[in-house]
Amino acid sequence: MGAQLRVYRRRIRSVSATKKITRAQELIAASRIVKAQQRVAAAKPYADELTRAVSAVATFSNAKHPLTEAKPGASRAAVLLVTSDRGFAGAYNSSAIKAAEQLIELLRGEGKDVDRYVIGAKGIGYNRFRNRALAGEWSGFSDNPEYTDAKKVAGALIDAFVLPTEDGGVDEIHIVSTEFESMLTQNAVAKRVLPLVVEDSDEEPAGGAFPLYEFEPSAAGVLDALLPRYVESRIYNALLQSAASEHAARRKAMKSATENAEELIRTLTRLANNARQAEITNEISEIVGGADALADATAGSE
Repeated sequence: MGAQLRVYRRRIRSVSATKKITRAQELIAASRIVKAQQRVAAAKPYADELTRAVSAVATFSNAKHPLTEAKPGASRAAVLLVTSDRGFAGAYNSSAIKAAEQLIELLRGEGKDVDRYVIGAKGIGYNRFRNRALAGEWSGFSDNPEYTDAKKVAGALIDAFVLPTEDGGVDEIHIVSTEFESMLTQNAVAKRVLPLVVEDSDEEPAGGAFPLYEFEPSAAGVLDALLPRYVESRIYNALLQSAASEHAARRKAMKSATENAEELIRTLTRLANNARQAEITNEISEIVGGADALADATAGSE
């Protein structure tokens, strides 16, 4: 019985130590969510205005540009997957990876080859474990991305896009990332970045009607300058959204793990108390039995 009590107490100490870790992770993630949300909000006006400017140039000009025109007979696509560098984030990584796999299957169903680009150690490890070749990989900044990180990734993708397909280039670029909706909801989404989607519509665009632009030196020159910034902005926004989602998912997962640890400690404490009570009862029974035996022996000798 004593051995069983020692096992319960050892498990209680182990679970208590785990609880301290998960609680600390929960508090760290909670403190970083606010900053991540502020960065998303700060980057949004720039991204919105840049998108409006690019849309206006693409809508009101007849300039031909490789970043806005779909290539006929597209046969190769690039998929950029955004994951985290660390774990303890619940289903955050698995949801993004699942969305990327579904997109890749869809593209392959259309007869396109797919080049994989991955941000985050978890996504890199997932593909390496399956012996999949990666056209590009980056890590070390998933929870706190900077614009320079997005610029580096965008440069590699644009370089691949402008190359001819026969030289290893791609015809399309897609991003799979996680959008932050609330502290409880984060959704993995897949979006096409290039070629730019230009849709004819009678509805007024978001933010009001486009102003009348004059292009200097030319519409093509403006597109040359704006479109790389647009791609960088889209990737940076995806990184910021994913970072906020990562912190929210980690906080939620660690909160659940802390609550489970507390429940397990209560259960083990109950079992330990029962084992201790049974041990005490057994000791009392042995003492009473010994006293009765001693009394009987004394009475018999008299």
